[in-house]
Amino acid sequence: MKTWRNVSLAVTAAAVMVLTAACGQDKATESPNGQSVGNANPARQPAENGYGSGNGYADAPGEQAAAPRAAGRLAVWDSKKLGKVVTDSRGFTLYRFDKDTASPPKSNCDGDCAKAWPVVPAGDATAAPGTDASAIGEVARADGTKQLTIGGWPMYRFAKDTEPGDAKGQGVGGTWFASAPDGKKAAPGAAGGTQDDAAENPSGLAGMSVREDPELGDIVVDSKGMTVYRFKKDSAWPMKTACTGACLDKWPVVPPVGKNDTDGILKKGFVVFDRPDGVQQQTIDCWPVYTFSGDAKPGDTNGQGVGGTWYAVSPEGKLVGAPA
Repeated sequence: MKTWRNVSLAVTAAAVMVLTAACGQDKATESPNGQSVGNANPARQPAENGYGSGNGYADAPGEQAAAPRAAGRLAVWDSKKLGKVVTDSRGFTLYRFDKDTASPPKSNCDGDCAKAWPVVPAGDATAAPGTDASAIGEVARADGTKQLTIGGWPMYRFAKDTEPGDAKGQGVGGTWFASAPDGKKAAPGAAGGTQDDAAENPSGLAGMSVREDPELGDIVVDSKGMTVYRFKKDSAWPMKTACTGACLDKWPVVPPVGKNDTDGILKKGFVVFDRPDGVQQQTIDCWPVYTFSGDAKPGDTNGQGVGGTWYAVSPEGKLVGAPA
């Protein structure tokens, strides 16, 4: 009888140790109240207003052309008017020019044209999740620099797009159009699936992935490209939520996401939280995560710093930009 009891206690202790390993916190990097410690990156702190509203681009088109910004991890968002549109890692629309050619790839936008339509440099660009990586390429420009191509078409930004989600260059001169994931002109229902597919996953993103925000750095977004947040009053061990009732109307929970439906997110402690209200909520490193009803489109970070308790989430589940 003693032997059976000892075995039972050992099994119970082992189970607790496994859960602790999955959801225990790194004391050196995060304090018990959920505040990041020793993990601040001065280069990636939010702007003074804390909302990440800066666009990260120079005001003068000439300056943009002189220092083209790398594309990074591409993304796709579904515009009601335009269909599936390719953006850079910061959420800025990429365009193609009808006077260019795709076979062979060739850019015909130089000089003043390149000031109004800054070229997207090749090199670090990676395909958006769920898109064909083989469509990504490059073309040598007249000045010897390399420009990103998608489906053979050279890619550009528009100088008058000042915020993520802008598409002010669409149709300019009858020759400039937002690019679809295959390099064709973006169009509703085209390039990337049927309307039913778009309704199920309009952005083409993984269930949770990483976006580079111009103010905050690498932050987690959901399948629609919307910023994911953490609440400082929650806890990871024991796993508890302080956002209930009316709070959830403003801060909806992120529903469960499969581990294989993620891109760049920490897998340790990526578990589903069975909330006391019966709702299932996804966690990162065992911290419950949410979106913000005040974010209207991909790229918005209007929930950043709200009440001094809500902050965007890093791929490791840490609070981004929270004061130490």
